[in-house]
Amino acid sequence: MPHRTLAPVFAGLRAGLHVLFGGLLALVVVRVLLTGAPVIALPLAGVLGVLYLSGIALSRTRRSAAAIAWLAALTVVWAALVWLVPEAAYLVFPLFFLYLHLLPGVGGPLAVVATTALTIGAFAVHGGLTVGGVVGPVVGAGVALLIGLGYAALERRAAEREALMIELIATRDRLAAAEREQGVLAERARLAREIHDTVAQGLSSIQMLLHAAERADATGPGIGHVRLARRTAADGLAETRRFIRELAPPSLDSGLGAALDRLAEGWGAREGVAVTVEVSREPALPMDAQTALLRVAQGALANVAQHARAGRVGIRLERTDDAVRLEIADDGAGFDPRVAERAASATDSFGLRAMRERVDQLDGRLDVVSAPGAGTTIMATLPAGAP
Repeated sequence: MPHRTLAPVFAGLRAGLHVLFGGLLALVVVRVLLTGAPVIALPLAGVLGVLYLSGIALSRTRRSAAAIAWLAALTVVWAALVWLVPEAAYLVFPLFFLYLHLLPGVGGPLAVVATTALTIGAFAVHGGLTVGGVVGPVVGAGVALLIGLGYAALERRAAEREALMIELIATRDRLAAAEREQGVLAERARLAREIHDTVAQGLSSIQMLLHAAERADATGPGIGHVRLARRTAADGLAETRRFIRELAPPSLDSGLGAALDRLAEGWGAREGVAVTVEVSREPALPMDAQTALLRVAQGALANVAQHARAGRVGIRLERTDDAVRLEIADDGAGFDPRVAERAASATDSFGLRAMRERVDQLDGRLDVVSAPGAGTTIMATLPAGAP
């Protein structure tokens, strides 16, 4: 609801205007019944009342064609009534506020001036031109103009306050989301440390003990089982370390480009693959968007290490006017993306499905271009204003 904080004030002002119109119209009816006013005045007052009641809802819609037409009809019936009953001139006061509220621009003040002149003319016809007959309508018009201007100023202030409240709420939501994201990153880092200090250390110890047992009894009957156990422990340790690396990304304090450089350097040295990083126009992205792109790069490099048998990998980060694009290309074996995504396991958190989900959460797009023997290119595109 617009202007929620001042809605009771506006509702009270509207209710007061309706009560004022009804009271003045009742005065006109009593005057018609007690004096020798023309017979047509009573039904004309009834038409004015019915017309006003029928358009109360329109009085809330500013500057609409229907509201202006209703106001014009109301003015015509009032003008006819005021020439028959002088007390009907008092009804011009609530009409002033309707003119100022419903008519655009200078239309409202001009209508106030015109009806003020009409009221003075009606008083002059009924009782001659007097000081009271002139000063009364002029003072009433002046008061209406001042109140109308104050009402408009109050309405503008309410609109500004409402816009400020909406902005503050949006800012609060963004801060809450950022805090949640920081909490998630902190928890992931904690899990990485715990896994490193427990599971990884345990697997490393098991591997060392099995390796020692293998050297001590190289020809014994159970040496095959020992070797199998050592290889299994080594595979588990490698997977655990990879999981730790994925949980604890390189620091993004220096920007996404620097984090990609560190990732490429460490991964290239570990896997023995040449990796180049090219950053064109370092993008200014929020932490969740930077983390998502870094995760995509990590997942793509993990796929290269496991499946591509590539000799060279290129990472390119660029920003256009409306988007940020991360591209990871390798010269490896390639694959059929549709077949790979259909066969992906739901627990493969670093596969193509996981990359696509990360990008989709930020209203982005993930494109995979690959074919058997032709290498693979993964492109993650996020809107430049990604939340």
